[in-house]
This record gives sequence, C-alpha cells and structure tokens, in this order.
Amino acid sequence: MEFSNGLISAAYIVAALLFIFSLSGLSKQETAETGNTYGIMGMVIALVATIADERVSNVLVIFVAMVIGAVIGLRLAKKVEMTGMPELVAILHSFVGLAAVLVGFNSYFEMDHGVAFNFTDTQQVAINIHLVEVFLGVFIGAITFTGSIIAFGKLRGVISSSALMLPHRHKLNLAAGVLSFILMINFVQSGGSDTALYLMTLIALVFGWHLVASIGGADMPVVVSMLNSYSGWAAAAAGFMLNNDLLIVTGALVGSSGAILSYIMCKAMNRSFISVIAGGFGTDVVIDNDTDYGDHLEINADAVADILRGAKSVIITPGYGMAVAQAQYPVYEMTQALKNRGIDVRFAIHPVAGRLPGHMNVLLAEARVPYDIVFGMDEINDDFPQTDVVLVIGANDTVNPAANDDPKSPIAGMPVLEVWNARDVIVFKRSMNTGYAGVQNPLFFKDNTQMLFGDAKDSVEQIFKAL
Repeated sequence: MEFSNGLISAAYIVAALLFIFSLSGLSKQETAETGNTYGIMGMVIALVATIADERVSNVLVIFVAMVIGAVIGLRLAKKVEMTGMPELVAILHSFVGLAAVLVGFNSYFEMDHGVAFNFTDTQQVAINIHLVEVFLGVFIGAITFTGSIIAFGKLRGVISSSALMLPHRHKLNLAAGVLSFILMINFVQSGGSDTALYLMTLIALVFGWHLVASIGGADMPVVVSMLNSYSGWAAAAAGFMLNNDLLIVTGALVGSSGAILSYIMCKAMNRSFISVIAGGFGTDVVIDNDTDYGDHLEINADAVADILRGAKSVIITPGYGMAVAQAQYPVYEMTQALKNRGIDVRFAIHPVAGRLPGHMNVLLAEARVPYDIVFGMDEINDDFPQTDVVLVIGANDTVNPAANDDPKSPIAGMPVLEVWNARDVIVFKRSMNTGYAGVQNPLFFKDNTQMLFGDAKDSVEQIFKAL
C-alpha cells in the first residue's frame, strides 16, 4: 500500500527525531537501553516509510534481502562476544562504504551524461551538483570500504597491528587527494566521464587502505571512531544522490557524532585531529626492542591475596586482556570480597582502553560492577600516589610510562594511567610480550611492580578463593 508524500515526510521527521533521542540516550549508561530502543523504533519507521514510497519498486526483492540480512544480523548478534565487537563494528562500516559506492555508480549510470546545449543554465547547474554528489559519494565510500577492511584485519589479528611506514607516505596521501580533486573537476566539466570516475575509485580504494594501514595498533580505537564518521558522511552522500532527506539527516548525525567522538579521543590521547584525518599519525618513530630494562619480579595468586588483605585502597585498571579472558565476572566477585573487608576499591578506565570507545565500561556493566566506583583517567590519575595496590588486568599501552618518558615511543605524549605512582602494582599478563602497539612497557621492570602470569580469569579466581 502506497502512502502519500505527506505521510512519508512525517514518518521521516519522526524517525529523525527518534535517532536524535537515541544519540542522547546513548550518552549515559543509565539511559543507554532506552536510547537503543529509540534507535530501533526510528529504523523500523524509516524502513516502512521508504518501502511505501511510490518511487520504490521491486518490493519483494527488497523484502527478501531484508530477511536474509536480518537472519545474518541476528546470528552474529548472538554469536559475537564483546571481545569481537570492535572488529564487527569495523566490518559493518565497510558495508556502508560499499553501499555508497554502489549507489554512486547506479546514480551516475541512470543520468544523462555530457554537456547538452539544450539545457538551461539552471538545469546544467543542477546536473553539475549531482555529478559532484556522485563523485564525492563514491570517493568517501571507497575510502571507508577499504579502510574499514584493514581496521577489521588489524583488530582481528590477521593483519599486523604495527604501522605501515612506506617511504614518503604523507606525500603519497597528499598526491592521492590532489589527483582526486583534479579528476573531480574533469568529471564535472565533461558532464560525466567514465574514465575519471573509475580512476578516482581505484585511487580512493588504495587511499583508504593506506590511511588505516599506516596507523599503529595503539591508535585503533580512534581509527574505528574515525571510520564511523566516514561511514556517516558516505551515507549522507548516498542520501543526496537518492534525494532521500532522512538518509541525509541520519548520515549527518552519524558523521558529526563520530567526528566529535574522534576529536574527544584525540584530545585524550594528545593527538592532532588533523593528523588523524590525514592518517599515519604517531608513526614517525623508531621502535627500540633492544633496550635492557633489567629483570622483572614474579608473584603468585596467594601472595597477591596477602598484599590485598593489608591494603586500605585498591584501584583496578582493566584492558583488552581482561575482555579476552572474560575475567570481568570474577573481578566483580573479587571486588565484592575486598569491599566486604572494608577496603576501598575503584576502577580506572583509560579513554581508549580496549579496542572500541567505551569497551571496558560495557564489560564492567555487564558484570554488574557498580558504576559509581568506575572512574575515568582524568578523575582518578591524581589518586595513584595515595593508593596502596593497583591491579593492572590485561592493560598494557594505557599504563606505559614510556608515553611520558620516551619521546621516540609510538605512544609518546599520550596521557596514560600513572599506576606506577602507587605503593604496589600487580600486572596480570600471559607473558612478557609487548602490547598491541608493539612496544615494551618499562612498568613491568619497576621496583614496585610484580608480574602475575597466566590467564587473567584463572588468576582472579585463585585470588578470590585465597581471600
């Protein structure tokens, strides 16, 4: 049944408002579930209104595609663990980019090409604007597509997390941007050129690959946020090409919110926002793995329990290793045991802990850790000197003093949790291997640091039993 244009427009307005309410709700843990519900409602309304549009044909094909997509989505939602969420988000961004590329090519092939003399000036301007929309939509979509695939590979571990350092890589990025701009001028002036569009697409695909490949593992949370922004702008570009107001609004919401989040994270990591967009930030360094930091001290679970018994204040700093080990549940039990002994227990969360913004917060909330004892880096960093014991569970780069002390380090200048200022530091690790950034951590060799090797979940459970 086809709806009137007025009803469709009204539905789009309602859906857009629900998307705004969704973003607002997702900004706080207490309202996150409600915000998620608003987003689902908005998407359902948007889909129904779009399919009901009289310009939409082949509804049966669309319905079948939606059912297939829904089945795959539900299966993934049930199957993927929280540890796999970062790479799932990355690969979903690639789908948005690919969709923008396909929409761009389809929109281009359906229009009349060439500069026709029987067009009025107004008509020619409209055609030129549409050609720019097509070109930019394909350009942004292609960058998002390959960039997201590389991000997925790095997060998945199938591609090295270290930065790709090609000679003159920044000049290569600049050349790709300039050449694409020249191709866009040629594309518009010629009224549409297949060669210019194909060549730009190829450049953009390689450009997106290089942008993300040249960024090191320590900065991947910012990359995921950046790609989220790119996917939003790609969706907005597709909205312009399809003349769909809701897609434009939704894409702009995703693009702007992703850009704001990227900016906030860059400030937290002391990175330049412009260098994030350009790609390859934090890679003009040499990783020195030959430095002799001395010997590390080992400890067992029973000894850790003895130290905790004598403590008055404890801070737990979780990282991606805790997520991989699924240790958040025994961590909660250990936290309750310590609190029952009258020990003050708090959690310190770095802005980029894990491999996705807010990753650690979600894991702790999933394990029922009270949110009032979870603090951000800026809120708790000054408290470490007055803390008896710090438990570093699976964190590495976010507690690395090299960020402050070594200007040549890949994480130089990045604010970190200064856990080494506490009386005792216990680091939970499987081995002495480097972290995701591929750089050694001098914290492990400090006099007040002891290493508890093994699976984080097993280690925490042993400490809990000993307590």
